[in-house]
Amino acid sequence: MVQKGKMKVFLFSLIILSLFLSGCKKAKPKLYVYNWGDYIDESILEEFEKEMDIKVIYDTFATNEDMYVKIKSGGSSYDVIFPSDYMLTRMREEDMLEKIDLDQIPNHKYLDSRFMSNEYDPSNTYSLPYMWGTFGILYNTTMVDEKVDSWDILWDPKYAKQILMLDSQRDSIGAALLKLGYSLNTLDYGQLVEAGNLLKKQKPLVLAYVVDEGKDKMIAGEAALALTWSGEAGYACKVNSDLAYAIPKEGTNIWFDVMAIPKGAKNKEGALKFMDFLCSPEISLRNAKYTGYATPNSAAKAMLPEEIRNDRSSYPEEEDLVNAEVFVNLGKTLKEYDRIWTEIKAH
Repeated sequence: MVQKGKMKVFLFSLIILSLFLSGCKKAKPKLYVYNWGDYIDESILEEFEKEMDIKVIYDTFATNEDMYVKIKSGGSSYDVIFPSDYMLTRMREEDMLEKIDLDQIPNHKYLDSRFMSNEYDPSNTYSLPYMWGTFGILYNTTMVDEKVDSWDILWDPKYAKQILMLDSQRDSIGAALLKLGYSLNTLDYGQLVEAGNLLKKQKPLVLAYVVDEGKDKMIAGEAALALTWSGEAGYACKVNSDLAYAIPKEGTNIWFDVMAIPKGAKNKEGALKFMDFLCSPEISLRNAKYTGYATPNSAAKAMLPEEIRNDRSSYPEEEDLVNAEVFVNLGKTLKEYDRIWTEIKAH
């Protein structure tokens, strides 16, 4: 009986000791990442976790405005975010971002100098480019037998209920502004009202307002025409050879999505490591192949298959971008965009 009692005490001590040791084991640091939907090869996240011994908590958003509201409300704790150029400007001006230390991101040396120090972040104090591209018209060549070179076609009654528009106010209002011959960044109230009325007139022709699901609908042949981003178009054209992409002659938006760190991020060190990881040529290459979007990483682009590097829908030449504009922060005028877009959706 004495031996059994000693054994019980011994086993009990082992259990207590094991619980104590497991409690002392340091938990993995966590990195909270907020990105656009379907905008990274998720095996890269697993690779980063293994290599850096950091647990990635990954969430997605559908529009810049959704992301902004969530960060602005203070109800989130993200360490890395992926805003577009104009939204980066807005967040920078509202002191919503941490400065980044480029010395802690040595792989930034692989980024093409053309995409560094742009107007939205003149000295790359707050961001590094992640992807870039244009917006234009994705169309099905078996359903559209005319030349697609103008925004006008998205208002052609012949394609009623065969048109997909982006559920994104800057992009859809932007397409209307370009059709009217106005700047994507107009602050003129009358021009904005005119663009809004044009979109209300178009609405009966629209099958749906979409984001990521747009490319899937086009691949499945559910629509003839779609306002979309070049990367979505590039992916769709690879999957369905009946599809093609055009940049209209009236102009386009040349956009940049960037990596940034929101103010008050709890794991800034991990955020810088993550940004550096994504800037490595091999990882950038995998991301470019997966997403279909244009990489700003020169070394990664050089490793892409020749047919992709030379595809002007993904990597347009300067002559394709003569009438291209970068979105800028609209300041107080953004409220007019909000109002007009709400009216269009409710129309």
